[in-house]
Amino acid sequence: MPTTQAKKPSRIQVRNRKRILDAALEVFSRHGYRGATLDQIAEEAGLSKPNILYYFSGKEEIHVTLLNQLMESWLEPLEQLDPEGAPLDEILRYVHRKVEMTRAFPRESRLFANEILQGAPRMAPHLESGLKPLFDEKTALIQSWIDAGRIATIDPRHLIFSIWSTTQHYADFDAQVRVLMPAESGGLDGAEAYLDTLFRKLLTP
Repeated sequence: MPTTQAKKPSRIQVRNRKRILDAALEVFSRHGYRGATLDQIAEEAGLSKPNILYYFSGKEEIHVTLLNQLMESWLEPLEQLDPEGAPLDEILRYVHRKVEMTRAFPRESRLFANEILQGAPRMAPHLESGLKPLFDEKTALIQSWIDAGRIATIDPRHLIFSIWSTTQHYADFDAQVRVLMPAESGGLDGAEAYLDTLFRKLLTP
C-alpha cells in the first residue's frame, strides 16, 4: 500500500507561519508568556485571530515552537568549543559569540529569560535532554584545561554562568542599560572589549 506523503506547505503558508512567529516573538519578549494574548499576536502580525488558529492550535504551541527554534541556535556557540583549540582563545571566542547573539537576537534572549523566570514550564524537557548533557560535556572540557595548567583554576560551571549573565544582561535589561549608557547604543559598543579583558585576566594562569 503506497505511503501518503505530507503535503508540502505553500509559500504563502510558510510566509504566514514566519509572520506569526516573528510577531509572537515580539509580543512574548515584551509581555512574557502569561501577559501575551493571541489577540496581541494577531494584531502584531496583521492577521485575524482565526487565521492565527489555522496555523497553530493556540498560544502555547506558538511559544513552544519559538523555544524549540531558540534552543537550537542558543546552544550552537557552546557546542563549538573545540577541544583541540587553545583554551583561552576558545573561551574568549565563545564570549564574543554570545555578545554577537545578544546584539543580533535581543528578543530571543528575553523570551528565554522570561521562560526561565517562570520556572521553565515549557522548556524543562529541553534543559534536561539538550542543555544538561552539553553543559556537562563542556564543563568537563574546561576542567581538563584547568587540570593541565592551561588556564587558571576556576569552577567551570560558574564560568559558563558568568558568561551567560554578563553577555545576556545587555539584552534582558536593555531598558535599564539604555538609561544608564544612552550614548552607547545600549552598551554593547564597549561590552565586547570589556568582557574580553575581564575573562582574559580571570583565565590567564
